[in-house]
Amino acid sequence: MNFITLDFETATADRDSPCEIGLTFVRNGQIAGTQAWLIKPKSYPYFNSWNIAIHGIKPQDVQNSPEFDGVWRELQPLLQNQLVIAHNASFDMSVLRATLNAYRLPFPELQYACSVQFSKQVWQGLPKYDLKSLCNGHGIQFKHHRAAADSYACAELTLRALEHTNCGHQEELAEKLKINYGRLFDGGYTASSVRKAPKPKKAFPF
Repeated sequence: MNFITLDFETATADRDSPCEIGLTFVRNGQIAGTQAWLIKPKSYPYFNSWNIAIHGIKPQDVQNSPEFDGVWRELQPLLQNQLVIAHNASFDMSVLRATLNAYRLPFPELQYACSVQFSKQVWQGLPKYDLKSLCNGHGIQFKHHRAAADSYACAELTLRALEHTNCGHQEELAEKLKINYGRLFDGGYTASSVRKAPKPKKAFPF
């Protein structure tokens, strides 16, 4: 099974301020590699101190990095027509959409899923579903809040979910993990979601 896990770190609270993106590539059910790009955000040189405290990326770390439109030339063909998974995908996909809009770039065609959503379906009843808690529970070690490490951890976690549900093909992933794929497409998007359990049929007396 093939998919890509994605993680963004941002310079400020604004969604169009990515300062790092990480991608981990899974091919035939195995992690094939991880890559990260530092990005000079539109807010440069301003970084919010709260964001720096989370990820440790400072303005001087990105001063020689390209802005997003330069990085996108390399990223777009990697993501086009792929299945992308992110932990808390509503955040990461909103960063991608907002930044593409800020640079007036068209959306790529891709499907995506949220590992928070399907983790709640696969491992029900856990006290927390943040990436660190889930990875601690599965013995996955990583340096939290750097894009490469977070995307790698998301890939490892997704593979555990697929193993747990005996899922080996993209065609059955949504069914077994009880989710609906989100979609990005030129001109818009649809959000990923959890499949609702069917309502029990009412019994009527004869």
